[in-house]
Amino acid sequence: MVQKDRYIRFDWAVKRLLRNKANFGVLEGFLTVLLGEPIRIVEILESEGNQQRENDKFNRVDIKARNSKDEIIIVEVQNTREIYYLERILFGVAKAITEHIELGELYSQVKKVYSISILYFDIGKGNDYLYHGQNSFVGVHTGDFLEVTTKEKDAIVRKLPAEIFPEYFLIRVNEFNKVAVTPLEEWIEYLKTGIIRPDTKAPGLEEARRKLIYYNMDRAEQLAYDEHINAVMIQNDVLSTAAEEGREEGRQEGLAEGRKEGRQEEKIENARTMKSLNISSEVIHQVTGLPIKDIEEL
Repeated sequence: MVQKDRYIRFDWAVKRLLRNKANFGVLEGFLTVLLGEPIRIVEILESEGNQQRENDKFNRVDIKARNSKDEIIIVEVQNTREIYYLERILFGVAKAITEHIELGELYSQVKKVYSISILYFDIGKGNDYLYHGQNSFVGVHTGDFLEVTTKEKDAIVRKLPAEIFPEYFLIRVNEFNKVAVTPLEEWIEYLKTGIIRPDTKAPGLEEARRKLIYYNMDRAEQLAYDEHINAVMIQNDVLSTAAEEGREEGRQEGLAEGRKEGRQEEKIENARTMKSLNISSEVIHQVTGLPIKDIEEL
């Protein structure tokens, strides 16, 4: 790409530039493509995870939006490993549900929540880059889907539980390895590479081409962005290297005690490096095997 066509990565833009209401069109385009219906951004949720401090560079960003049926959509951008990640997604959805119903309101006022997680890290095994999950109740013996009958405004209404229970989207950015053809694929390509086609017609991406140009930022913002990208690369490299060393240690269990000591020092050095990148003690423990107490004392 020529210089003027270098675009800012989405995980950075969503924490900075896209928090401005004037730029909501980019986010709305992305959600419209993913969910297949017009989406309107309401606000960027202000929470501890949204702070822009240096030591918070990897935390999540929450976006609140609504669709044509007035359903709540919670978008989460997550850029680092986290223990019990699926459990945290579930907690976030439960919190969103309870926060958006007033005390004393009828349960019929509960809004559906869509949880969309953009993952820049390896969450586990799977061959696809996009996974979707929702709640359904299926007959154990018959295989049919349960349909619930309720009375609303003197009329009998039939609903599938999937119309009420939350839906989850997991976008595994690094698993996308194909030529982008559809608008959704163009978006995933941008999420992974930062590349936006000059002739794109995908909702939101055309606006992103105008507003997310790297060279439109002032020098201080460019430096901060470059540091962010370097930190992400270093973090991923440290975690991959540490995991590989762990596997190698398993293959070398029969070596002399002296070499074990050296490996322990390597673990400690890896732990120090990860700690300097503000990676949690739980993740460092999972990667290195060092006790959490020892990690916190480093």
